[in-house]
Amino acid sequence: MGYIEDLRTVVGNEPLILVGVAVAVINDMGEFLLQKRIDGRWGVPGGFIELGESTEEAGRREVLEETGIEIGRLDLAGVISGKEHYVKLPNGDEFYPVTIAYISRDMKGGVLKADGLETTEAKFFRADELPEGLNPMIKNLIKQYAQSLSQ
Repeated sequence: MGYIEDLRTVVGNEPLILVGVAVAVINDMGEFLLQKRIDGRWGVPGGFIELGESTEEAGRREVLEETGIEIGRLDLAGVISGKEHYVKLPNGDEFYPVTIAYISRDMKGGVLKADGLETTEAKFFRADELPEGLNPMIKNLIKQYAQSLSQ
């Protein structure tokens, strides 16, 4: 069991503040790595940190686990938080995420794949050809980032 599961055995479904990461991986052609999650929605790789893990370590771990790609350098893109990001899961668990967003153009290797547990498909997309079902917040961030590069 992981940290969050252990914590839930103590606090039940009560609202928590959970820290996670989201990583926009960009290849040499300027395309963004997206993963299609088991709920059918597209997003960037990411997840919650574990005890003792830095956000950078969590970002690298999540990208590798979910997409098969190993990354190096991470550049801080921003922090996403606030009551508008409140989540209530179907099982009743509630949380307010604090998401540390990174960008990485430093792909070290690996083979692009879906892990089958959280990710059903993983592929690179151009900013002007993003898939349907992409998380609206991620879509806006990608378009803003791509626009800043073209200026």
